[in-house]
Amino acid sequence: MRTWNLSSLWRLPVDGQSIWLKVVPQFFAHEGSLLTLMKGAGVPTVLGNDGGRMLLAEIAGEDLHEAALPQLRDMVDLLVGLQRPWGDRLAELLALGLPDWRAPALSAAITSVVERTLDELTTEDCITLVEFVRGLGRRFDEVAACGLRESLVHGDFHPGNFRGDGKTLTLLDWGDSSVGHPLLDISAFLASIPANVVDAVRTHWLQRWREAVPGSNPVRAAALLAPIAAARQAVIYRKFLDNIEPSEHPYHRADPARWLGRTASLLRAETAPQMFSTRP
Repeated sequence: MRTWNLSSLWRLPVDGQSIWLKVVPQFFAHEGSLLTLMKGAGVPTVLGNDGGRMLLAEIAGEDLHEAALPQLRDMVDLLVGLQRPWGDRLAELLALGLPDWRAPALSAAITSVVERTLDELTTEDCITLVEFVRGLGRRFDEVAACGLRESLVHGDFHPGNFRGDGKTLTLLDWGDSSVGHPLLDISAFLASIPANVVDAVRTHWLQRWREAVPGSNPVRAAALLAPIAAARQAVIYRKFLDNIEPSEHPYHRADPARWLGRTASLLRAETAPQMFSTRP
């Protein structure tokens, strides 16, 4: 069905039906174990799992790259519903091999990718990012004060990773999943949908978390996390480059610098009222 530098997907005929075989590199190999643990509505059904190889029940419908606003809201509802129960089960997720993107580990990873990429950035971006790294501890403390617990992060949440048939939605591709703040998923999703629906989706998303955790401040948490989430994308692409064969590097070589440039732009766009608003 598809093959690319980080995965391949096959459809196999078995006993009058079709099943899917997905093959991923070792740094995504926790996906099968996670899906097995999550078994239920909204995620692929695992029929067999062996390291980086998974047999999955066929998923009805089509990919939803061009989803409209009602379906985008449903996607957000599905993710929030999947994330909510995992705040009490982080040890299980970490035992499966999910990366730890909580404050200490993610701060260290962001610091490392900034240091390794400085010579690819503009002087202005370098200055902005060095200050950002120095203030990461304080920023994460501010995020924690907003009242949302760390949980399961999908890591590659966008409409194209959904499949649906008009009745059901299935969220695919959990290889980038990790343990961290659930709102780390918001920035990439909003960047992948039409600009004219971004505000509506963001409002819906934050309202869902406000309802899920009364007294929390997801608006402020999302604002504080926006540059962290962008920097995390740089970390992910740096990880790809460190683990894939050199012939594949041209596909991702520019990505860490691109995402750190985005991080710097977000930091410069911050204003005091946005950063420190106490509005829930």
